[in-house]
Amino acid sequence: MDAQTVTATLNRPIARELLDSAMGRFSYLGLDGDPRVVPVGFWCTGAQIRFATAVNSAKVAALRVHPRVAMAVDRFGVPPRSLLVRGSATVEIVDGVPEEYLAGAPKLMPAEAVPGWRAGVQALYRQMAVVSITPDHAVLHDFETTLPRAVAELLAEQS
Repeated sequence: MDAQTVTATLNRPIARELLDSAMGRFSYLGLDGDPRVVPVGFWCTGAQIRFATAVNSAKVAALRVHPRVAMAVDRFGVPPRSLLVRGSATVEIVDGVPEEYLAGAPKLMPAEAVPGWRAGVQALYRQMAVVSITPDHAVLHDFETTLPRAVAELLAEQS
């Protein structure tokens, strides 16, 4: 997929709404060659999707060997929405806890829980690994203007 199409897809209003959500599902290939899917809290810089994790996590070791990844961000309801991204991931070890990681907490918990969570996280992590995904493929399904290809083909056959 060309870079302009990826950028245009990620900049659509529904995609921006999904990229502002709290959680996504991150898929990567483990060191044993088996695929993994894990929930991650993430933030979007515009050019990259990022999340932070423990320096010693299995994801970090695996991404250094297998940098190709996928990410899905969904909203359930009628109509459902889904953004599917593929790309390459890099890992950067940073001191402390990234502010963007801390800023995402209010999306995931009641406001009164944030200060305690924040203090606990800052006490736990001397360093974190920031995983940055550079998308090279992005597909948005809003089930109004865009549909999965197979569904669109079935609907076309009925017409």
